[in-house]
Amino acid sequence: MATIINMPRLSDTMEEGVVAKWLKNVGDKIEEGDILAEIETDKATMEFESFYEGTLLYIGIQEGETSPVDVLLAVIGEEGEDISAIINGSAAPAKEEAATEEVKEETTAKADTTDSVAIPEGVQVITMPRLSDTMTDGTVATWLKKVGDSVSEGDMLAEIETDKATMEFECFYEGTILYIGVQEGETAPVDSLLTIIGPAGTDVSALVANGGAAASAPAEKTDAPAAKAPEKTTAKPAAKVEEAKPVAVSNNTSNGRVFASPLAKKIASDKGINLADVNGSGENGRIIKKDVENYTPAAKVAAAPAVANAPATGVENSEEVKNSQMRKAIAKSLGNSKFTAPDFSLNIEVDMDNAMASRKTINAIPDVKVSFNDMVVKACAMALKKHPQVNTSWTDTNTIYHSHIHVGVAVAVDDGLLVPVIKHTDELSLTQIGAGVRDLAGKARNKKLAPTEMQGSTFTVSNLGMFGIENFTSIINQPNSAILSVGAIVQKPVVKDGQIVVGNTMNLTLTCDHRTVDGAVGAQFLQTLKTFIENPVTMLA
Repeated sequence: MATIINMPRLSDTMEEGVVAKWLKNVGDKIEEGDILAEIETDKATMEFESFYEGTLLYIGIQEGETSPVDVLLAVIGEEGEDISAIINGSAAPAKEEAATEEVKEETTAKADTTDSVAIPEGVQVITMPRLSDTMTDGTVATWLKKVGDSVSEGDMLAEIETDKATMEFECFYEGTILYIGVQEGETAPVDSLLTIIGPAGTDVSALVANGGAAASAPAEKTDAPAAKAPEKTTAKPAAKVEEAKPVAVSNNTSNGRVFASPLAKKIASDKGINLADVNGSGENGRIIKKDVENYTPAAKVAAAPAVANAPATGVENSEEVKNSQMRKAIAKSLGNSKFTAPDFSLNIEVDMDNAMASRKTINAIPDVKVSFNDMVVKACAMALKKHPQVNTSWTDTNTIYHSHIHVGVAVAVDDGLLVPVIKHTDELSLTQIGAGVRDLAGKARNKKLAPTEMQGSTFTVSNLGMFGIENFTSIINQPNSAILSVGAIVQKPVVKDGQIVVGNTMNLTLTCDHRTVDGAVGAQFLQTLKTFIENPVTMLA
């Protein structure tokens, strides 16, 4: 009997998953314990193990596609078993289980209506993929193929901008592109009609007319891009060809298009590098990150004619840059925190002379490296033990007091911010904290953090001192009750024992949620924190 395998929930916060890679193909024999696929969120990639034996009869989510949890992922059963009934009903189960009987009937009726439009043989309908667990819509940054082009499995169809990054979208079928439903620069909801692939010359007009419903998008939205398509396809490609024409002979171009990875394009844009001048070392001459980073421009004289196109002195010039999906997500998250938590901030100045001497002594030990930030993180954990009111979370009905202390450390990544968590920080030594922070920060920058390494913080530290920022105020990382902002160490005149001497000081700012932390509690926490930092030896007591 066939066994249905749904998209698994690999963490307590996971709502969707992306199939990064299938390790088995339809028709393969599966044993219990075999790894079926690698499934990723925007933070980690995990191996998904089979708990059943049989033959892999069906794959419901292709590589690179995203699907909510509990939606049909694969079917395992006996070789040759008829699973058409399972496949035909695969779109409804996840929704039906959570709905009432009335909604079930309505969903079934809609499915029957969609099925009434026959899909021509060999034709594949491709919808806007969910490329991150928080993605609700995507923007087609670039089409790498156009209507009429032949495509093979593994070809890159388009570059799609999500709330996390711009990602290449791979084709899993062979055939000809018959229709494009979302043009370059347009944004469409997840599961709306993106493109149709099939045998050349196949009439898909009826499928296009009903494709919006099949792709879980309103027909009006599907029709609108289709109606606009002629206008955009006649204007945009012409502009692109004209722009790329001078570099048509480059080894990384095809039909006037420069082939480069999204990251390479972003770095080139930031540095003002013309990709047409860069030689690609990737597959088929594709430009990759290292090509742009290692690029040395030729003599600037060659670029002199371009100066003539620059605006004259005194001419006002503005440019609109569309917000990326990641920036929208950050704006929403921080906006929710800022406008729901009644916050206040407290500032304190810390004498760092003893901390600097202690750090020098510690780092003199071979193979040991401790930063000032590590010392601050350790001091915060010790202070939280003495002031449990700060180590809390607010809910509408209760204040949650955490007996454990997990300190989150803010890490800047491309276009965003991640907060890996040092678990049970108060029980770790300075060297253990230092090693843990470096390891997690590296994973964060490479997007290799596991979901468990991002969850459960009870307090957060944000440090901009390395950028020379002396004083700043952070937004609370909910559901924490407080966040500490750490500034740079500054050398300046200070008064000690009635004498003006040269000292080293650092500013700390504690931002608190007034629903859980009152001003006096926050002030007492900072006084304890100051004692630990100014006298590091007390953290060993």
